[in-house]
Amino acid sequence: MIRAWFVCANLLLAAASAVAQAPLAPAPTSAAPAAPTTPAAPPKAWSSMTPQQQQLLHSYQDKWDSLPADRQQALAKGSQRWLSMTPEQRSSAQQRFTQWRAMPPEQRQQLRQRWQQFKSLPPEQQQRVRESFNRFRQMPPEKRQELRRQWRQMSPAQRRSVIQHPPQRRNPH
Repeated sequence: MIRAWFVCANLLLAAASAVAQAPLAPAPTSAAPAAPTTPAAPPKAWSSMTPQQQQLLHSYQDKWDSLPADRQQALAKGSQRWLSMTPEQRSSAQQRFTQWRAMPPEQRQQLRQRWQQFKSLPPEQQQRVRESFNRFRQMPPEKRQELRRQWRQMSPAQRRSVIQHPPQRRNPH
């Protein structure tokens, strides 16, 4: 059972950290990192955005036409997401964005790589990872700390073994 939690906790902590730390939308007062999109993305005309999007991205207006098309698309998409969020979601996203910006570049790169690993998993496996992470998050803080402590004490070989050979979860029903 502990082995399963280690697997789930490690994968989900890595993936969820990336998700939680990665900005969901550009902050109104600062620039978000470019989101990768298809290389053939057509340029997004400034005039094609809503007035709310233009207001949100006003600091980009003068340089909009000189931005790469994929950057324009990412900013437009991010602004749409931002505008569709509730105030609580915006606050949470802004907090994560601030944490992301405070990270050293190496840590951001590591999280990006972990996120790509997560995204390369089959959808069913991604769902299992999300479910495991949610179970982990619902544990009492003391239990989570204990699992983290045990994980840190494992050797790299032990960690690999746990990740590569997760125990089957018993069905309580």
